[in-house]
Amino acid sequence: MSRRVVITGIGVRAPGGRGTKEFWDLLTAGRTATRRISFFDPSPYRSQIAGEADFDPVWEGLSQREIRRMDRATQFAVVCAQEAVHDSGLDFAGIDPARIGVTLGSAVAAATSLEREYLVLSDSGRNWLVDSEEWLSPHMFDYLAPSVMPAEVAWKVGAEGPVSLVSNGCTSGLDAVGHALQLIQEGSADVIVAGATDTPITPIVVACFDAIKATTARNDEPETASRPFDRSRTGFVLAEGAAVFVLETLESARRRGAPIYAEVTGYGTRCNAYHMTGLKPDGREMAEAIRVAMNQARIDPTAVDYINAHGSGTKQNDRHETAAVKRALGDHAYRTPVSSIKSMVGHSLGAIGSVEIAACALAIKNGVVPPTANLHEADPECDLDYVPLTARERDVRTVLTVGSGFGGFQTAMVLQRPTGERE
Repeated sequence: MSRRVVITGIGVRAPGGRGTKEFWDLLTAGRTATRRISFFDPSPYRSQIAGEADFDPVWEGLSQREIRRMDRATQFAVVCAQEAVHDSGLDFAGIDPARIGVTLGSAVAAATSLEREYLVLSDSGRNWLVDSEEWLSPHMFDYLAPSVMPAEVAWKVGAEGPVSLVSNGCTSGLDAVGHALQLIQEGSADVIVAGATDTPITPIVVACFDAIKATTARNDEPETASRPFDRSRTGFVLAEGAAVFVLETLESARRRGAPIYAEVTGYGTRCNAYHMTGLKPDGREMAEAIRVAMNQARIDPTAVDYINAHGSGTKQNDRHETAAVKRALGDHAYRTPVSSIKSMVGHSLGAIGSVEIAACALAIKNGVVPPTANLHEADPECDLDYVPLTARERDVRTVLTVGSGFGGFQTAMVLQRPTGERE
């Protein structure tokens, strides 16, 4: 029998606040943290808004050397890992380091630093021939190799066990935690620091999504531009963020009397093998991922108390996801609250799956379902209970969270309150 795995520590950095508490306060208040881009002049771009995090690495305690060496996304991951370790109360120094692992997810890795260094070397693109000896940063390899990101986290927490990076686009944050779940279940590690990070608010990334018109151009209304499931939605709002967790066995958590946020009981992932950005309207692959996750959790659809939707705010995704939930849950889909926190914090690409896991674990702990902000008139083809505008108190024991990524990736995860845990 595989070992049961729980979340005992959470660290979040997301738009609208510093730390996990401010993140949860924002969600439950139904506030939005999307605004006009301030990191660079966005006026040449079609979409000029984003979910920017108010992140100060000095305030977070990083040294000047760490700040210079680490890309912004890596800084997010390290800070979140430190918060999660502290939150867990686990004495990492007392654990065999070979039994500690790290799994991190990211879609675009160190895009921020790579673009910055290119602009320095080329004089903002003016020069084809560059003097790398004079201008090249000594940390370019750290920006080039995504594997550096989990390595930095491993050095911080003293992990000498399995360390890896998962890059499956927008499902990376779910898949990284899913991989951690499997490593602990099979006995390859006892503790995993797992999560995801992305800081994609850079000109090149903004231009990429402009090219395919996936992001909204509702630039005159940045606070209300992210509108999942609403009839007036016009695309998603790019964002940055990170969330990292401490995962350990239920047995070890109970043995040391640790507070438990949630147990990860099911995980399933599928690919539609269909199109880089297109989705089949019937939602079959996402429904299959949900079915696999529920089977692993040994639950039927009626056990699901809340669904954390991918809810990106594109018409294609919202309709596809609605169809998948109906296909997987049947009639119970209409009785289950569904919401998208992307309406408040935007879409942080590979990080968002982990950010949403944090929201799910906090929903279980606090008995509150976050709302879908900016939802005033639902698309007629999106006819489920999307918890519009206002958070809802509810006894949340079982949560289903889903993700959908370019390339056809579809992932589902089930989180539950462990049997016997206090209300």
